[in-house]
Amino acid sequence: MTVLNHLGHCVADLDRARRFYVEAFGFEPWREIEPPDEGTAKLLGLPSPVGLTASYLRLGDFVLELLHYSGEPNRVTEPSRRTMREAGLTHLSFSVDVPATCAKVVELGGEVLADTDIGAAVFVRDPDGQLLELLPTSYAENLAAEG
Repeated sequence: MTVLNHLGHCVADLDRARRFYVEAFGFEPWREIEPPDEGTAKLLGLPSPVGLTASYLRLGDFVLELLHYSGEPNRVTEPSRRTMREAGLTHLSFSVDVPATCAKVVELGGEVLADTDIGAAVFVRDPDGQLLELLPTSYAENLAAEG
């Protein structure tokens, strides 16, 4: 049996990122850890000091781990503007009140990618540049009805 534990997201400003996901998408803060550098450096393949703080947020059964590094030389660099054609995870998708969430995204330091707005979906970026797809709540409701 396989269980999805969490998805990790590296952020430049932990407080800003936590506020963004809590206020824009309704995540609930769950727990926060500051693991010791020795094991963390080895596990993550990073040089010491790591200075990791991991803040876990929950949305239903989904857990988002915000990773923040304070140790040198592990400071977060300028966020990359990944595209949908790059290998690896591309985006998170949320069913929301799209206009209200777009307004919150901007208020909380994110960016609405207006040129992606097709009426049924739009992409935004969080303050660290992560792509997020916004779909109307009816999308999730239709999936639930299909069972």
